[in-house]
Amino acid sequence: MSNWIPHPTILEGKLVQLLPLEEKYFDTLHAAAADKRIWEFYTGDWSVRETFNRVYNGSLKNREKGLEYPFVISLKKNGEIIGSTRLMDIGKYDKRLEIGGTWYKPEYWATAINPDCNLALLTYSFETLKAKRVQLKTQHDNLRSRKAIEKIGGKFEGIIRQHMLKDDGNFRSSAYFSILDDEWPQVKGRLQEFLEKKMTP
Repeated sequence: MSNWIPHPTILEGKLVQLLPLEEKYFDTLHAAAADKRIWEFYTGDWSVRETFNRVYNGSLKNREKGLEYPFVISLKKNGEIIGSTRLMDIGKYDKRLEIGGTWYKPEYWATAINPDCNLALLTYSFETLKAKRVQLKTQHDNLRSRKAIEKIGGKFEGIIRQHMLKDDGNFRSSAYFSILDDEWPQVKGRLQEFLEKKMTP
């Protein structure tokens, strides 16, 4: 079975361009990952180069297998790389996938960047791939992330307890959200309105 997402795939937002992750971006992306605040709710600290390389080399291998498709997030106005995201947990047969591994430099938190990225990812997932379900998850007590997911239209499904082993030996529980294909038109309209408001000075 061929991979659901062809390579290379580039997604366009109003403010950002999502470019396929390649090794040539590793140094620039790692520099963007330097702020420790980014990794408070992650399973590990990706500002550590060893961890960063393990995660992103693994992501490139998973792309070859059709399991995920990683992107770097580039500002259209100047080409600055400000973070990363990916389509993951890809189930071509079931027509489902997950938006995850998303992070931005802190100066772009609570800006138009997150809705712009998600609009591009969701539009591609539902309108090009014809997905039936797109899920998102975050650490159960990451309230900032949970609110951001709800703002883009994700419906809370529940918490998977002791879901993922963290690098420090502790387990994290994960809050799951989803958007279904029949919900997408309404979600898209709300997300477009939210993006326009965020972009208005």
